[in-house]
Amino acid sequence: MKKLLAALSMSLLAATSFTAVTAHAKDYSTIRFGVDASYPPFESKGSDGKLVGFDIDLGNEICTRLKAKCVWIENDFDGMIPALKAKKFDGVLSSMSMTPQRAEQIAFSSKLFNTPTRLVAKKGSNIQPTAESLKGKNVGVEQGTIQETYAKTYWAPKGVTVTPYQNQDQVYADLTSGRLDAALQDAVQADLGFLKTPRGAGFDFAGKDLVDAKILGNGAGIGLRKEDTDLKAKIDKAIADIIKDGTYKKLEKKYFDFDVYGG
Repeated sequence: MKKLLAALSMSLLAATSFTAVTAHAKDYSTIRFGVDASYPPFESKGSDGKLVGFDIDLGNEICTRLKAKCVWIENDFDGMIPALKAKKFDGVLSSMSMTPQRAEQIAFSSKLFNTPTRLVAKKGSNIQPTAESLKGKNVGVEQGTIQETYAKTYWAPKGVTVTPYQNQDQVYADLTSGRLDAALQDAVQADLGFLKTPRGAGFDFAGKDLVDAKILGNGAGIGLRKEDTDLKAKIDKAIADIIKDGTYKKLEKKYFDFDVYGG
Protein backbone atom coordinates (compact mmCIF):
# COMPACT_ATOMS: atom_id res chain seq x y z
CA MET A 1 0.00 0.00 0.00
CA LYS A 2 2.83 2.37 0.92
CA LYS A 3 4.54 1.55 -2.38
CA LEU A 4 1.30 2.24 -4.23
CA LEU A 5 0.83 5.58 -2.45
CA ALA A 6 4.46 6.50 -3.08
CA ALA A 7 4.12 5.69 -6.77
CA LEU A 8 0.88 7.67 -7.00
CA SER A 9 2.52 10.59 -5.22
CA MET A 10 5.45 10.55 -7.66
CA SER A 11 3.05 10.43 -10.62
CA LEU A 12 1.11 13.41 -9.31
CA LEU A 13 4.35 15.33 -8.70
CA ALA A 14 5.56 14.62 -12.23
CA ALA A 15 2.21 15.65 -13.69
CA THR A 16 2.23 18.86 -11.65
CA SER A 17 5.78 19.66 -12.77
CA PHE A 18 4.90 19.00 -16.40
CA THR A 19 1.82 21.22 -16.13
CA ALA A 20 3.89 24.00 -14.56
CA VAL A 21 6.51 23.81 -17.32
CA THR A 22 3.82 23.71 -20.00
CA ALA A 23 2.04 26.69 -18.44
CA HIS A 24 5.23 28.74 -18.57
CA ALA A 25 6.31 27.61 -22.06
CA LYS A 26 6.01 30.44 -24.58
CA ASP A 27 3.68 30.01 -27.51
CA TYR A 28 5.33 30.93 -30.81
CA SER A 29 2.53 29.80 -33.10
CA THR A 30 2.40 33.50 -34.04
CA ILE A 31 5.55 35.60 -34.38
CA ARG A 32 5.20 39.38 -34.55
CA PHE A 33 7.92 41.36 -36.31
CA GLY A 34 8.35 45.13 -36.04
CA VAL A 35 9.19 46.82 -39.35
CA ASP A 36 9.75 50.33 -40.74
CA ALA A 37 8.45 50.05 -44.30
CA SER A 38 10.47 52.93 -45.80
CA TYR A 39 13.65 51.09 -46.71
CA PRO A 40 13.45 49.35 -50.12
CA PRO A 41 14.58 46.83 -51.23
CA PHE A 42 14.63 45.46 -47.67
CA GLU A 43 11.17 46.61 -46.55
CA SER A 44 8.59 48.83 -48.22
CA LYS A 45 5.00 48.82 -49.43
CA GLY A 46 3.95 47.62 -52.86
CA SER A 47 1.37 49.37 -55.02
CA ASP A 48 -1.31 47.22 -53.38
CA GLY A 49 -0.28 48.41 -49.91
CA LYS A 50 1.24 45.06 -48.92
CA LEU A 51 4.68 44.80 -47.36
CA VAL A 52 7.42 43.63 -49.70
CA GLY A 53 11.20 43.27 -49.60
CA PHE A 54 14.12 41.03 -48.73
CA ASP A 55 13.55 41.29 -44.97
CA ILE A 56 9.86 40.50 -45.44
CA ASP A 57 10.68 37.40 -47.50
CA LEU A 58 13.26 36.25 -44.94
CA GLY A 59 10.83 36.77 -42.07
CA ASN A 60 8.01 34.90 -43.81
CA GLU A 61 10.39 32.03 -44.61
CA ILE A 62 11.55 31.86 -40.98
CA CYS A 63 7.92 31.72 -39.81
CA THR A 64 7.12 28.98 -42.32
CA ARG A 65 9.97 26.85 -40.97
CA LEU A 66 8.87 27.44 -37.39
CA LYS A 67 5.27 26.59 -38.39
CA ALA A 68 4.22 30.01 -37.14
CA LYS A 69 2.00 32.75 -38.49
CA CYS A 70 3.93 35.92 -39.35
CA VAL A 71 2.41 39.20 -38.24
CA TRP A 72 4.10 42.43 -39.33
CA ILE A 73 3.69 45.53 -37.17
CA GLU A 74 4.78 48.87 -38.61
CA ASN A 75 6.75 51.13 -36.31
CA ASP A 76 9.05 54.14 -36.68
CA PHE A 77 12.64 52.94 -36.60
CA ASP A 78 13.75 55.09 -33.67
CA GLY A 79 11.06 53.50 -31.50
CA MET A 80 11.85 49.88 -32.38
CA ILE A 81 13.85 48.92 -29.28
CA PRO A 82 11.45 50.51 -26.76
CA ALA A 83 8.50 48.85 -28.54
CA LEU A 84 10.30 45.48 -28.52
CA LYS A 85 10.97 45.78 -24.81
CA ALA A 86 7.33 46.75 -24.24
CA LYS A 87 6.33 43.52 -26.03
CA LYS A 88 4.56 45.28 -28.89
CA PHE A 89 6.20 42.63 -31.07
CA ASP A 90 8.55 39.65 -30.66
CA GLY A 91 11.40 40.77 -32.89
CA VAL A 92 12.69 43.68 -34.96
CA LEU A 93 13.17 42.62 -38.58
CA SER A 94 13.95 45.92 -40.27
CA SER A 95 17.56 46.13 -41.48
CA MET A 96 18.77 46.69 -37.92
CA SER A 97 22.55 46.72 -37.67
CA MET A 98 24.05 44.76 -34.80
CA THR A 99 26.09 47.24 -32.78
CA PRO A 100 27.67 47.02 -29.30
CA GLN A 101 25.41 49.85 -28.11
CA ARG A 102 22.23 48.07 -29.16
CA ALA A 103 23.55 44.74 -27.83
CA GLU A 104 23.57 46.27 -24.36
CA GLN A 105 19.79 46.54 -24.55
CA ILE A 106 18.67 43.63 -26.72
CA ALA A 107 19.86 40.34 -28.19
CA PHE A 108 20.36 39.63 -31.88
CA SER A 109 19.83 36.64 -34.13
CA SER A 110 22.52 35.31 -36.41
CA LYS A 111 23.56 37.72 -39.17
CA LEU A 112 21.09 38.23 -42.02
CA PHE A 113 23.23 40.39 -44.32
CA ASN A 114 25.95 43.05 -44.46
CA THR A 115 25.03 46.71 -43.97
CA PRO A 116 27.66 49.03 -45.46
CA THR A 117 27.13 52.78 -44.90
CA ARG A 118 27.68 55.45 -47.57
CA LEU A 119 27.01 59.12 -48.20
CA VAL A 120 24.85 60.28 -51.13
CA ALA A 121 25.08 63.76 -52.68
CA LYS A 122 24.50 65.55 -55.99
CA LYS A 123 26.73 64.49 -58.85
CA GLY A 124 29.66 66.87 -59.24
CA SER A 125 29.35 68.29 -55.74
CA ASN A 126 32.79 66.93 -54.76
CA ILE A 127 31.45 66.27 -51.26
CA GLN A 128 33.29 63.60 -49.28
CA PRO A 129 32.17 61.74 -46.12
CA THR A 130 34.47 63.70 -43.82
CA ALA A 131 33.85 66.44 -41.26
CA GLU A 132 36.15 68.78 -43.19
CA SER A 133 34.26 68.35 -46.45
CA LEU A 134 30.82 68.56 -44.82
CA LYS A 135 31.49 71.55 -42.53
CA GLY A 136 28.68 74.09 -42.90
CA LYS A 137 26.53 71.62 -44.82
CA ASN A 138 23.30 69.82 -43.89
CA VAL A 139 23.24 66.00 -43.83
CA GLY A 140 20.00 64.02 -43.50
CA VAL A 141 19.69 60.76 -41.54
CA GLU A 142 16.87 58.51 -40.39
CA GLN A 143 16.15 58.77 -36.66
CA GLY A 144 17.45 55.94 -34.51
CA THR A 145 19.85 54.57 -37.13
CA ILE A 146 23.55 53.87 -36.83
CA GLN A 147 24.04 56.56 -39.46
CA GLU A 148 22.48 59.17 -37.15
CA THR A 149 24.80 58.08 -34.33
CA TYR A 150 27.84 58.18 -36.62
CA ALA A 151 27.08 61.63 -38.02
CA LYS A 152 26.30 63.11 -34.60
CA THR A 153 29.44 61.57 -33.09
CA TYR A 154 32.00 62.52 -35.72
CA TRP A 155 30.53 65.32 -37.82
CA ALA A 156 28.13 67.44 -35.73
CA PRO A 157 30.83 68.57 -33.23
CA LYS A 158 32.88 69.90 -36.17
CA GLY A 159 30.30 72.21 -37.71
CA VAL A 160 28.15 69.81 -39.73
CA THR A 161 24.35 70.13 -39.39
CA VAL A 162 22.86 66.67 -38.91
CA THR A 163 19.09 66.58 -39.49
CA PRO A 164 17.16 63.46 -38.36
CA TYR A 165 13.93 62.38 -40.09
CA GLN A 166 11.21 59.97 -39.06
CA ASN A 167 11.82 57.72 -42.05
CA GLN A 168 14.10 57.33 -45.04
CA ASP A 169 11.53 58.56 -47.56
CA GLN A 170 11.51 61.95 -45.81
CA VAL A 171 15.31 62.10 -46.04
CA TYR A 172 15.23 61.58 -49.80
CA ALA A 173 12.37 64.07 -50.25
CA ASP A 174 14.44 66.85 -48.67
CA LEU A 175 17.60 65.74 -50.48
CA THR A 176 15.92 65.97 -53.89
CA SER A 177 14.28 69.31 -53.02
CA GLY A 178 17.67 70.81 -52.13
CA ARG A 179 17.01 71.26 -48.41
CA LEU A 180 19.82 68.77 -47.71
CA ASP A 181 23.34 68.70 -49.11
CA ALA A 182 23.78 64.98 -48.55
CA ALA A 183 22.21 61.90 -46.95
CA LEU A 184 23.86 59.13 -44.95
CA GLN A 185 22.31 55.64 -45.03
CA ASP A 186 22.78 51.97 -45.84
CA ALA A 187 24.64 51.71 -49.14
CA VAL A 188 22.55 48.88 -50.62
CA GLN A 189 19.31 50.67 -49.76
CA ALA A 190 20.63 53.93 -51.22
CA ASP A 191 21.71 52.21 -54.43
CA LEU A 192 18.60 50.15 -55.14
CA GLY A 193 15.99 52.21 -53.30
CA PHE A 194 17.10 55.66 -54.49
CA LEU A 195 19.99 56.01 -56.96
CA LYS A 196 18.60 53.43 -59.40
CA THR A 197 15.12 54.98 -59.31
CA PRO A 198 13.85 58.10 -61.16
CA ARG A 199 13.96 60.27 -58.02
CA GLY A 200 17.68 59.50 -57.61
CA ALA A 201 18.64 60.94 -61.00
CA GLY A 202 21.40 63.50 -60.59
CA PHE A 203 22.70 61.95 -57.37
CA ASP A 204 25.51 59.51 -56.65
CA PHE A 205 27.59 58.02 -53.87
CA ALA A 206 30.08 60.44 -52.33
CA GLY A 207 33.17 58.59 -51.20
CA LYS A 208 33.55 54.96 -50.16
CA ASP A 209 31.99 52.78 -47.46
CA LEU A 210 32.43 54.10 -43.93
CA VAL A 211 33.99 51.62 -41.52
CA ASP A 212 33.49 51.83 -37.75
CA ALA A 213 32.63 48.54 -36.03
CA LYS A 214 31.78 50.24 -32.74
CA ILE A 215 29.05 52.48 -34.18
CA LEU A 216 28.20 50.95 -37.55
CA GLY A 217 28.31 47.34 -36.35
CA ASN A 218 28.95 44.15 -38.29
CA GLY A 219 25.88 43.33 -40.33
CA ALA A 220 22.14 43.26 -39.69
CA GLY A 221 20.19 40.78 -37.60
CA ILE A 222 16.80 40.34 -35.95
CA GLY A 223 16.51 42.27 -32.69
CA LEU A 224 15.13 40.14 -29.85
CA ARG A 225 14.49 40.48 -26.14
CA LYS A 226 17.39 39.09 -24.12
CA GLU A 227 15.13 36.82 -22.09
CA ASP A 228 13.65 35.13 -25.18
CA THR A 229 16.54 32.68 -25.57
CA ASP A 230 14.20 29.94 -26.82
CA LEU A 231 12.95 32.12 -29.69
CA LYS A 232 16.52 33.15 -30.58
CA ALA A 233 17.55 29.47 -30.77
CA LYS A 234 14.61 28.67 -33.07
CA ILE A 235 15.24 31.67 -35.34
CA ASP A 236 19.01 31.03 -35.51
CA LYS A 237 18.38 27.43 -36.59
CA ALA A 238 15.90 28.59 -39.24
CA ILE A 239 18.42 31.15 -40.59
CA ALA A 240 21.17 28.50 -40.71
CA ASP A 241 18.87 26.10 -42.59
CA ILE A 242 17.75 28.81 -45.02
CA ILE A 243 21.39 29.54 -45.89
CA LYS A 244 22.43 25.86 -46.00
CA ASP A 245 19.69 24.61 -48.33
CA GLY A 246 20.04 27.43 -50.87
CA THR A 247 16.80 29.27 -50.05
CA TYR A 248 18.76 32.37 -49.01
CA LYS A 249 20.42 32.61 -52.44
CA LYS A 250 17.06 32.13 -54.14
CA LEU A 251 15.47 34.98 -52.17
CA GLU A 252 18.57 37.14 -52.57
CA LYS A 253 18.42 36.93 -56.38
CA LYS A 254 14.97 38.57 -56.37
CA TYR A 255 16.55 41.80 -55.14
CA PHE A 256 20.31 41.78 -55.66
CA ASP A 257 22.82 40.85 -58.36
CA PHE A 258 25.61 40.46 -55.79
CA ASP A 259 26.28 38.65 -52.50
CA VAL A 260 24.51 40.71 -49.84
CA TYR A 261 25.48 38.32 -47.04
CA GLY A 262 29.22 38.87 -47.31
CA GLY A 263 31.90 37.17 -45.27
